[in-house]
Amino acid sequence: MTKEQLRIEIPRAAVIVVAAYIAAQMLADVASTKIGLLGSLAVDMGTFIYPITFTLRDVVHKVLGRRNAQLLIVTAGVINLIMAAYLLWAADFPSDPSWGLGAEFSAILGPIWRISLASIVAEVVSELVDTEIYHWFVTRVTRRYQWARVLASNSVSVPIDNLLFAVGAFGWALPWAVVWQIFLVNLLVKYGVTLISLPLIYVVPDQAIDE
Repeated sequence: MTKEQLRIEIPRAAVIVVAAYIAAQMLADVASTKIGLLGSLAVDMGTFIYPITFTLRDVVHKVLGRRNAQLLIVTAGVINLIMAAYLLWAADFPSDPSWGLGAEFSAILGPIWRISLASIVAEVVSELVDTEIYHWFVTRVTRRYQWARVLASNSVSVPIDNLLFAVGAFGWALPWAVVWQIFLVNLLVKYGVTLISLPLIYVVPDQAIDE
């Protein structure tokens, strides 16, 4: 690929990846208010999509560099906070009686603030840690084996995210056996999604210079 082609393709790729990152964050935050059953084990439903954001963050880092990745993480956290506040306002807003689904809307989309805040804090902290591990790997270890940089950064950041979310959202509210069950199941699912999403790191050329 020529330099001219790179100048065209990289901005396009960056737009797509940033949009996908924020979309996955928002979907995960909405879905995390539901606790589902995986077999007989409790799991928050944001778990099945959220782990892909770690790999997408690595792609953003690869394309736009460390500082822009950090900016994206903080911006996504603010967007998710605004989303939660807006959904709360919309849920409390008087419903047209002829619509008849006001209570259902509030029950489904009215955010549970403890879960929402725990999710946002866990996302921001763990993704910032992911940024530092990724940066350390590509600057101090090797720029080869791109899958390894994703695996290394995710292997540190995913447990941090999981711990902050499980304890922050459910600690002292649910029996601790249930909290640790959510932690364990979420951890296994997130690692599984991480392995599936590893090839995403190859969707853009490895030409960006980390700051």
